[in-house]
Amino acid sequence: MSKKVAIITGSGRGIGKAIAERLATENYYVAVVDIDESSAKYVSDSINAMKEKQARYYVLDVADRKSVFDLVDKVVADFGRLDVFVNNAGVAYIDSIIDSDPKKVERLFDVNLKGTFWGIQAAAKQLKKQGSGGRIINAASLAAVEGSALQGAYSASKFAIRGLGQSAAKELAKYNITVNAYDPGIVITPLRDYIDQRTAQIKDTTAETQRQSVVNEIALGRAALPDDVADVVSFLVSQQAKYITGQSILIDGGMRFH
Repeated sequence: MSKKVAIITGSGRGIGKAIAERLATENYYVAVVDIDESSAKYVSDSINAMKEKQARYYVLDVADRKSVFDLVDKVVADFGRLDVFVNNAGVAYIDSIIDSDPKKVERLFDVNLKGTFWGIQAAAKQLKKQGSGGRIINAASLAAVEGSALQGAYSASKFAIRGLGQSAAKELAKYNITVNAYDPGIVITPLRDYIDQRTAQIKDTTAETQRQSVVNEIALGRAALPDDVADVVSFLVSQQAKYITGQSILIDGGMRFH
């Protein structure tokens, strides 16, 4: 096939949507994957309105391992191959460690960490079978570089994703499969709205005040847009990044330097 094929989980909105749209403009067939069918269909339809037959949508809970493997099989049956798998799906949970709800913590780890693990497994199995290499890209976070108060479970899951990605990069390099991650800081998305609102509630302040307090830490003076993250993913799937693996790239406008 002349076009490459990319799967992007959690691409019904926010960062995942921007990644799906960007890769479609770069001549990829894209599998728009989300737990919410209406969101996935909307993004797929909007891409196809610009580029006919460029996208298909799929409904998936990434916490279900069998469903992740079935997804890869479906996409390969529909498009003929797989080249890129973006483990973008994730959830946040904001609360103190002492007060954290065990069920919500378990769900967060099921989606963020286990979902990424299953995505790497399923993608690597198919890419190894094809024998032509490929790219696996995981969503980490600024919270994977430095933990934040009220984000204990979220930070733990994202730190773990960085470690998982490094291990996978070492194991899969012999198959010419690279594994990297992107670490967004403050990005204007519905998920960020929830984080600010919940944090403000706990701190007894307003969401606007909470948002501004973190934006004030950004050297470039603004929150990121989803397209800022899509720019980095576009680079990581490009030929220019063929010699990069096991890395985690901060996209935070200069909040932290490591």
